[in-house]
Amino acid sequence: MTDNSFFLKALIANDSKAIKDIYKANFFKVRSFIVKNRGQEQDAEDIFQKALLQLAVRYKKEKFIINTSFEAYLFTVCKNLWRRELNTNKIRVTNNDNLELKDDNEDIALAVLEQKRWELFTESLDLISENCKQILKLFFAKTAYAEIMERFNYNSETVVRQRVFKCKNSLKAIVRNDKRYKALTEL
Repeated sequence: MTDNSFFLKALIANDSKAIKDIYKANFFKVRSFIVKNRGQEQDAEDIFQKALLQLAVRYKKEKFIINTSFEAYLFTVCKNLWRRELNTNKIRVTNNDNLELKDDNEDIALAVLEQKRWELFTESLDLISENCKQILKLFFAKTAYAEIMERFNYNSETVVRQRVFKCKNSLKAIVRNDKRYKALTEL
């Protein structure tokens, strides 16, 4: 397995061979995701390029560490950027009388902020009990309470609701007690 910082350093150095390797290994998966989620190939190319730029800018500014594989991290960045793009397009369509000028620097900064928030969330999720982790993953996947009740052999959906509530509060407490939380919410 290659050191994740190798890819980040290659992006900063504009190493064309390494960047081609990143494209070969990752673009197909990103394109597939975006096309399946109301996008076109051009959208996938734009998002992939934005993700690489975002990673390079962020790594240049703060030498962060990727705790997963580079591929998984890049894919998550692309997914988050695409979801953000879909949400901003939804807003733009309702207000098509005004011409909006896009500021790429602001866009990158917001994307980096969202990625940092996502990292805090996923790291915090790893710190709660295994039971809570499983329950919240099902809850976030919009699994019906009845199904969660059956899976965990709880007596009623009320018990499931109480358990979800307690697990969400545990997760919130961990997030809020993290030293990064205040900086990520003040913006």
